[in-house]
Amino acid sequence: MELTREIFLKNNEHSLLKPTLTLADVRAGLELAAETGCGAVCISAHRLGLATEVLAGTDVEIATVVGFPLGTHATRVKVAETAQVLEDGATELDMVMDIGAMLSGEEAMVRDDIAAVVQAAGGALVKVIFEVDYLTDEQIVRACELSDEAGAHFVKTSSGFAAGSGATPHNIGLMRSSTRPETKIKAAGGLKSRADVQAVFDKGADRWGISRTRDILAEF
Repeated sequence: MELTREIFLKNNEHSLLKPTLTLADVRAGLELAAETGCGAVCISAHRLGLATEVLAGTDVEIATVVGFPLGTHATRVKVAETAQVLEDGATELDMVMDIGAMLSGEEAMVRDDIAAVVQAAGGALVKVIFEVDYLTDEQIVRACELSDEAGAHFVKTSSGFAAGSGATPHNIGLMRSSTRPETKIKAAGGLKSRADVQAVFDKGADRWGISRTRDILAEF
């Protein structure tokens, strides 16, 4: 299926997570998402108040991050973060799984960490960030299965902070084939052009997290 401008925007989460973004940068990004009709923004938790202000009356969902970007927060801290960001106006959560536990084969720890956030979210969408560049294909498959067991709504390739290729067609295809049909896939990391987004869309990505929204829109 062709990636039209409408499909791109509907499934785009405009990413506002870089630590160097100023207040003016974040406001401009939120206004861009509102004006163009992005499906969501993904914003740092300390800017949720601004997001709820700028996006009031729009259909743009407000996602924020939990355990970000390393995934090494204790589960109880991730749960506390979850409660706080929901109170502050987030409607969706992108959590980083315990990557070290995954690499160590501590699968119960990985699953229970995700499940605790899902439970604390109380029905809000939870997306699990894998950081695929640290994982083998076999570990990506198991991370998908553990996320499904924990009740996550989405699995996501990357935080955008790790070096590597991130959302490649291979990784998206692998994740799509390793999750339940109802589990959604979010592509993030390394998507710089319309062609990049088309490639992951073709492999089954349901959403994409992109900081270069304006640049890609210029390609349509």
